[in-house]
Amino acid sequence: MHIHVYDATLREGAQGPGSSFSLEDRLRMVELLDALGIDYIEAGQPTAGRIDAESFDVLSGNPPKTSKLAAFGATRRPGIPAAEDEGLRALLNANTGVVTIFGKCWDFHVEQVLKVSHEENLAMIEESVRFLKCAGREVVFDAEHFFDGCRNNEEYAFLALLAAKRGGADWLCLCDTNGGNLPENIARYTKRAVDELGLPIGIHCHNDAGLAVANSMAAVTAGATMVQVTLNGWGERCGNADFFTLIPNLQLKMGYDCICPETMPSLSAFSRDVYEMVNRPPDQRAPYVGKNAFSHKAGMHIDAVEKNPATFEHVTPESVGASRQILLSRMSGRSAVLNKVKEIDPTATKDSQAIKEITELMKEMESDGYQFEGAEASFELMVRRKLGLFVPFFQLEEYKVVGTSPSEEGHTCTAMVRLTVNGEQEINAADGFGPVNALDVAARKALERFYPELKQMRLSDFKVRVLSSKSTASKVRVLIESTDGVDTWTTVGVDYDIMRASSMALFDSLEYMLMKTDAFKEV
Repeated sequence: MHIHVYDATLREGAQGPGSSFSLEDRLRMVELLDALGIDYIEAGQPTAGRIDAESFDVLSGNPPKTSKLAAFGATRRPGIPAAEDEGLRALLNANTGVVTIFGKCWDFHVEQVLKVSHEENLAMIEESVRFLKCAGREVVFDAEHFFDGCRNNEEYAFLALLAAKRGGADWLCLCDTNGGNLPENIARYTKRAVDELGLPIGIHCHNDAGLAVANSMAAVTAGATMVQVTLNGWGERCGNADFFTLIPNLQLKMGYDCICPETMPSLSAFSRDVYEMVNRPPDQRAPYVGKNAFSHKAGMHIDAVEKNPATFEHVTPESVGASRQILLSRMSGRSAVLNKVKEIDPTATKDSQAIKEITELMKEMESDGYQFEGAEASFELMVRRKLGLFVPFFQLEEYKVVGTSPSEEGHTCTAMVRLTVNGEQEINAADGFGPVNALDVAARKALERFYPELKQMRLSDFKVRVLSSKSTASKVRVLIESTDGVDTWTTVGVDYDIMRASSMALFDSLEYMLMKTDAFKEV
């Protein structure tokens, strides 16, 4: 059975905290969703603002290739004929083949928010749908607060659906607008709508009780054939049903046809792309597409996964375009260390003395505060040094960092470094915005004469964690993420002195960049 997927990210997602989509973002998102084979893409609310209106203007001349484009709005205002309502006319002027309108189904809202009679609300729904249908549009009626309405006055909630049906609605989409209903309520009222109304039923769930995906699945089981979703679960308050969780659940686990099977392996990359698009960090713990979804750390888990991945993976990572990660820590065991070491030295064996020593060294360093599961570049450098497979590209002789009065440019620190490269000493100094930036700039100035490829590298993230809060004399762990524009890697340093910890991570990062560049040259 085919389940129609209706994406509401460009409206619901934009209403979520921290979300803002430019015109370019909107057009790109429509392009990506269309490529996935989404049935319906809600492009926003034409009356919401300039960018929404502009996006409809652009999309009307360059519509999606396969997806249907929808415009979203409300039923007519009280006491205004549908043909004279500005909001309904704006929906038609958006030139989309599909129009989605919402109407009140909870008598509490009719009385307290609209402040109209029950009969007037039903007339608003029916007349608005009929007006849009007479204009040749496919109409999705979003039954706002339907499930809360059912708990308060079930018969009136169904009268609202019947009003939309009389108006000619193509879809009746049942909305858990407050996001507080439980799956059994969703299933019960959805089944009644499926059994009695004779129209295709959709489901639209918010996540305020953490049940948006579960509630959507309950509705599908009860007969709903449309699911409304948002990318990464973005939306008002706690968000909406997450596309990247719900669709794999329906398609991979329940056997429904939702999107083109060929596009399922692109989901992980798609999720990262849209996070990057809105400049937000990805949710590492997201099911299916999060970085941690197929990560294994415990030694017994790793051993089992190596024998048969199904022991601790509910689907294959490849099915959603993800990859398995074996995290390195003192809990990982010798097998995990061996797998990483064999990437460096294929001759290594589980019982070799080097593996024992590296495992013990890693445990000792983690006891001192190091963390290698998020800093594999430092782990690789440590292994290469231990195996005698690393030739340093430079020798750090000394560095000094001093604070200064803020300059006109805003610099607050000056750093000096003295390095030896191929027997030749290089001394350089630089100002910076803080001590780490000053040291980074000074080191680069000293090294770029010898290694111009370092100009491609930049620090992309810097994290400090105090490992004990007992006093100011506490160890700190510094994680530095770096990139050359193609690859990204993380290094770690630990010390009581924050600058010493930072310098360890910083100089490891420079060494790693030079090592991988040198390896590429050899290839």
